Parts: sequence; C-alpha cells; structure tokens
Amino acid sequence: MIPSRNPVSYPRETIGAHLSENEAMLRQLFEHCFDVVFQRVDLSEECLILMVYVDGLIDKNVFASPLFQSWVAEKAGAGGKGAVDYPVLKEHFAVVRPIRNESRVQEIVESVLRAELAVFVDGEPEAILLETSGMEHRGVEEPANEVAIRGPRESFTETLQINTSLVRRRIQTPHLKLEPVVLGTFSKTRIVIAYVEGEARPDLIGLVKQRLAGIQLDVVLESGYIEELIEDRTFSPFPQMMNTERPDIVTASLMEGRIAIMTDGTPQVLILPITFWTAFQAVEDYYERFIYATLIRWTRFVLFAISLYLPSLYVAITTFHPQLLPTNFLQNITSAREGVPFPGVIEALLMEFLFEGLREAGVRLPKAVGSAVSIVGALVIGEAAVKAGIVSAPMVIIVSLTGIASFAIPRYNMSIPFRILRFPLLLSSGALGLFGIAMGTLLILTHMARLESFGVPYLSPIAPFQPDQIKDVLIRAPRRKINSLKATLAGRPRRR
Repeated sequence: MIPSRNPVSYPRETIGAHLSENEAMLRQLFEHCFDVVFQRVDLSEECLILMVYVDGLIDKNVFASPLFQSWVAEKAGAGGKGAVDYPVLKEHFAVVRPIRNESRVQEIVESVLRAELAVFVDGEPEAILLETSGMEHRGVEEPANEVAIRGPRESFTETLQINTSLVRRRIQTPHLKLEPVVLGTFSKTRIVIAYVEGEARPDLIGLVKQRLAGIQLDVVLESGYIEELIEDRTFSPFPQMMNTERPDIVTASLMEGRIAIMTDGTPQVLILPITFWTAFQAVEDYYERFIYATLIRWTRFVLFAISLYLPSLYVAITTFHPQLLPTNFLQNITSAREGVPFPGVIEALLMEFLFEGLREAGVRLPKAVGSAVSIVGALVIGEAAVKAGIVSAPMVIIVSLTGIASFAIPRYNMSIPFRILRFPLLLSSGALGLFGIAMGTLLILTHMARLESFGVPYLSPIAPFQPDQIKDVLIRAPRRKINSLKATLAGRPRRR
C-alpha cells in the first residue's frame, strides 16, 4: 500500500490498557466532530466497553445482532459481575462481521473514518475493528454516457467494492490482481490497481505504481485528479488514458494486458495504456458481426475526417482555391455570401464558437430541457444569423455537419482533442489555404508519432507498423482471425 503524508499529530503511537485514557485521547482527536459517536457499555465497574463509530457510515444492525444482544443480556442477568471475557467477546463479534485487532492510534482513527466500528475493552491494549460499512449508495444501473444497443446493461457506481466485484465476476481467476492504494492527505481516497498477472507487463505495472507513489495531493475526489498527474505529457491535447463506466470494457482491456485504475467515489475507471485507434473502437464492435462492425468503423473514420477538416477545407477552398469547385456550386456559394461582412475564416470561427457554446449549455442544463435548448437554440440562432446577413447559409450547414460528425466518435474524451485542433486548423487554412492545412496536419502527425502512452507508441500498430495487429484497427476481422491475431501488450495471443 502506497503511503500518504499524514497531517494529523497523534499524542502517542499505540493505545493504552486504560479505557478512560483511550477515550479521552480519542475525544480530543475527534473534537468538534459531532458525527463521531462514543457509546459506552458499562455493566459494572469491571465490565467496561467503549464503541466508537461515525454516525451514518456504519450499519447499526451490528448492535442488534442476536449474539451481541445475548452477550449483553447474559452480563446484565448476572448483575454485571465479572470482567469482560475478551476472547469470548471477539468470538461474538467475529460471527457477526469480519474483525481484526489493532493497537496503533493512527490506524484506529483512519479505520473509524473508513466506516469501521472500533471496540475498546478496559484492560486491553488493543481495539477490535469491525467492518460495518452501511452507507447508502447507488445501485448498479445502465450506463448513462456509454449506451450500447447490444451488450450488458451494467455500469460502475461510486462504491469501490461494487466496482471491483463487477470485474471479479467477469474474470474468475486468481490471476486477476486488485492492489489497494491510498491517495489524498485528508481524503484518504482508496484506489485499486487492477491487472491480470501474466498478461500485463511487469515493467508497466511497476511504472504505474511508481507514478501513483509520486502523487502528493490533499484531496482526491475523482479519477481525473490522478489522470493528469501520471500521464506522459500533460500539455498534449490527446489523452493518454481512457475512462469508462462499463465493466465489460474494463474486463476486455485487462485481458489485453492493460491496467485499470479504480477510484472510490466515482464510476469512471481509467484504462492504460491506449493508442490513437482506441478512439474508433466501440464495445459493440465485438458483439456484432464483423461485416457490420467494419462498415461502422469505416464510417467513424470518415466522420472523424469531416469533424476535423470540413470547416478548414471550406475556408481554404472558397478563399484561396475557388477553381477547385464546380462553377455552378461556386456561384451558389458566392451569392449566398453576398452581404456577409466577415471573411470566411472569421465567419467559421464565430459559428464554431456558437456551436460549442450551445453544446456546453445543453450539457450543463437539466436533462429535461438541455437537449431542447441546444436544438432549438441552434435552429433559431442559425436562421436569425442568416437572415441578418451575419453568416451565410453554407457556413451554417458546414458547422452543423461538423458538429454531428464529432458525435460519432465512441470515446467522449478522445473527441475533445479533435474539437480543440479544429480551431488552429481553421486559422492556418484562413492564412495559407490548403498549404496551411497540410502544415497543420504534419505538425499533428509529428506530435502523435512522438507521443507515448506508458511506453506504448500512440500510433501503433500503424507507426511502428505491426502487421499482426492491423486487422483490429482499420477493420474488425472475423472472430476466427481475431482469435489468432489479437495479442496482449505482453505479446501473448489472447482470445477475445
């Protein structure tokens, strides 16, 4: 377990045997914490028990367990005479919930804050810690963002134990390793590094652990905190990790030798390493027949090119290379642009900013009105802008097609860099025409060729070229072929 900095100063390292001293020390540590409950069970001067827990985090049914109630009734029936039989008490609790003994003050305090019940007995220099987590949590539901027509309807939740169980149910082998990590000086957020032993490269596992160990944050609330701190190049527009809320995607990635990072408190799981081609691979590709999956993948490639280059090509051709267009088409565009006060590049930038603003407004508004506002806003504002002569009708069509094409990329976080790079390509096309687009494309390809995701080239298996892996990039090969050609990152063949 990777340690974290500890901002709390403890009066001593271990607890003592006197119950009153332990209680006083814990009350001082939990001063002004109204949700921390100190419950004493004093049946006699010789039978003293203190239970410490956080109200709302534990399952209080542990107090109503028949064994615990029978033990209390037995002591009360005997007039509370006699000291606590410590081994018997532990046996009673062990039947109810898993227990462990702990004498370190820091571990006891952190266990209480992790929804465990701490039981102190007078005369014993250790505490009994019971796993009694009973906090309300969201159940397993359908994925909200990664909808699939065919496939499982389960998604991760904000509870780490549920998420690990969803993966464990799909990979029933002891080779599936789930290593715990604690990050966050104050939040003590639990992280799990998941991988399949023998499939994930040992150097990759060690690299992930090393980068996680270097994180020094006070609070970790979401997996995005971790993603930005452990990726290879922070200033690259391209993500070097994939996030998903689907257990089947995580399972398939683990069997390919990848590593998953699960964070308590968020349904988004990080998967690494990835390549550029991951953006075009949807989970349904492996559930449908290969012919349909291949056609859909080609469609995504075409729509990707449209979303990235269509506005730039329109500006470059209409401004610098009108001879490339048919005469009738050029006349229609020219007549539509009569009265527009802005050059083509400014017109395109205005419409792109407007579309991005409508997209952001639709996301932030409540779901019931968000989609309606974005659609109606686009129609009304676009029509009004054309009638007012601010933009031309062809530009509205170009920007609308670009926006629709960007939605076809399965991975949302992988579509963001294409939306970002669209603007510098627009500027370069407005300044240099097709030559500017070619220069911008060359710079993007150069950056991607130098980029790595945890030691894996970002453009692999195209660059460097790996012919044995190409049949799951440009196409989705038949199942029989993919069984023999699909290999893990460790180089071993893997049936999927």
